[in-house]
Amino acid sequence: MSPLLKVEGLRVDYLVNGQPKTAVSGVSFEVNAGEVVAIVGESGSGKTTTAHSIINLLPGNARFASGSISFDGADLTALTRKEWQGVRGREIGLIPQDPTASLDPLQKVGEQVAEALTIHRLQPRKEARRRAVELLQESGIRDAATRARQYPHQFSGGMRQRVLIATALAAQPKLVIADEPTSALDVTVQRQILDNIAALTAERGTAVLLITHDLGVAADRADRIIVMKQGAIVEEGPAAEVLGNPRHEYTRQLIDAAPGLSPRRLRPAAPVRASGKGPTAAGQVLLQANVLRKVFSLPRTAGGARLLTAVDDVSLDIRRGETLALVGESGSGKSTVARLLLRLEKPTSGSVVFDGVDLASVRGERLRQLRRRFQVVFQSPYASVDPRFSVEDIIAEPLRAFSEGSSAERRDRVRSLLEEVHLPSDYGSRKPSELSGGQRQRVAIARALALKPELVVLDEAVSALDVSVQAQILSLLVELQEHESLSYLFISHDLAVVQQISDRVAVMKAGRLVEIGDALDVLVNPVEEYTRALISAIPGRQLPAETFERLDPVPLK
Repeated sequence: MSPLLKVEGLRVDYLVNGQPKTAVSGVSFEVNAGEVVAIVGESGSGKTTTAHSIINLLPGNARFASGSISFDGADLTALTRKEWQGVRGREIGLIPQDPTASLDPLQKVGEQVAEALTIHRLQPRKEARRRAVELLQESGIRDAATRARQYPHQFSGGMRQRVLIATALAAQPKLVIADEPTSALDVTVQRQILDNIAALTAERGTAVLLITHDLGVAADRADRIIVMKQGAIVEEGPAAEVLGNPRHEYTRQLIDAAPGLSPRRLRPAAPVRASGKGPTAAGQVLLQANVLRKVFSLPRTAGGARLLTAVDDVSLDIRRGETLALVGESGSGKSTVARLLLRLEKPTSGSVVFDGVDLASVRGERLRQLRRRFQVVFQSPYASVDPRFSVEDIIAEPLRAFSEGSSAERRDRVRSLLEEVHLPSDYGSRKPSELSGGQRQRVAIARALALKPELVVLDEAVSALDVSVQAQILSLLVELQEHESLSYLFISHDLAVVQQISDRVAVMKAGRLVEIGDALDVLVNPVEEYTRALISAIPGRQLPAETFERLDPVPLK
C-alpha cells in the first residue's frame, strides 16, 4: 500500500542577510493512513520547518531548495496557490502551537470553526454553524451551543486549543499536522487534549504528524518516532524500538533529559525521621506563611460573582538551603501565593514572616532592604529581560538600584555571575536577541543572584525550555543552591520536573493546599486523588518501565 504522505530529500534554506542558511537538509520519511508519526528534537532542529513545508506555509524568507513531497499520490510542490486552497484545511489539517495567535480575537468561536466548512463549500452557512457546535462538543467543550457564541478571550488555554482541534478536523482531513499542540498547557490538560486528538483521529482513520520537543509525549502517542537534529534525521523507527534501544547518542541524550522517561534525583533525598512521617528540619525556617487568604474583586456582571477567592487557608514554610516545590494546575493559586510571599500582593488575611520579620508590618526603606534578600526568576526567558539592554546592563540592574559598589566593581560582579551560570564573560556585551532561550534564562538567574539573596522564587522558570536545555538549567540551579546555600520556592505544574529538584512538595488545588510533605513521600505515595491525577499525567508514563531498562544516562552536551 502506498504511503499517504511521502517526503524525499527535502531541503529548505532561509535567507539571512542575503545569504542562504540551510534549516532542513536531506529529510525523507513516510506517513501511512491512520498512523501517528512523531517528529522530535530541540528548538532549531528543523521540526516545524519540515511540517510547514508540507502544507506550504513557510515564511517569506524561506526557500524550498530541493526534494519532493507527495500526498495521496499528488505532487504538493507542483500545486498552484488556488489548488492549495482545496488541499490545506480540507485534505491536510493543522493544529498550531499557539491558540492565542491562531484565533481571531474579533470573531466568535463558532464562526471560526464553521469557516473551515464554508470556505471549502462543504456545507451552507446555517448548517456549518450547527455542525460547528457539534464539533466543539466532540472536542470536549461543555455547553458548546453557548460557548460557540463567545470570543476566544473568554476561553482558557486548554479550551482554545480544543477550538483549534475542532477547526482542524472540521473537514475530516486525511492527515492532521499537530505542531506542538500542548507545549503551553498543564500536564493534566495536555493529556486531555492529546486523548481528544487520538480519539477523534482514530474514529475517522486520520493520520497524525505530531511535532514535539517532548519525547515523553511522543512515547505515549506515536506509532513511529523520527528524531531530528540540526535539520537532519538522525534516527527513526517504531516508538518502542527508538526509546528502548536508541542507536544515536543524541536520541539517548533526549531520553535522559526527558523527566518523565528518565526520572532521576538531582537533589539527595531528604533525611527521614525515625517514625517515617516526614523529613527532619534540614535547616532553620527562613520564611513562614500562616493561614494566607487572598480575595480579589471582580468586574460587575449581571448575575456574576463579585468576589474571587484565589488563595484560601494556605500555611507553609521554606527552610534555609531547601527547595519547596509548589505544584498544581493553572488557576490553582500557585503564582498568587508566590506574590503574597514576595509582598507583591497584600493578603486579605493571614501573615508572611521572613527571617522573623512580619512583612505586613514593614514599609518604606526597611521593606526595600528586605526585598533584596528574596528574588524571582519568571517563566519566559524572552519577556523577562529588556531587549534594549546589554547582558551586562541586565545583570547589573539590581546592583545599580541598590547602589552596590563602583562601576568597576559592578562589572567584576557581572563577570563573576556569568561564570557562575556557565556563560562566557564576553557575553556581557551581547543583547538578548543574540542569545538562545536557555542562555537568556541563565542571564535571568544571574540577575536574580546579583544581590546574593537567601530565597529565590522560580515561577515556572524551566517550563518554556526544551527538555535538554531544561535539564541543564535544573542542574545549574542545584549547583548554585549548594554553592550559595540558597532556598528555592519552585513553582511548577510538571511533577516530572519537581521529582528531580525538590526536597518537599506542596500541592495546590482551587486555591487551597491539599497535600504537603517530603518529595518522595508525596510523589511515590500520594494521599490525595488530585495528586495522583497530576502524577499519572506525566508524559512517558504510558510505556512499560522495561522499555528503558537498557538505557544508561548520557551526559548532556
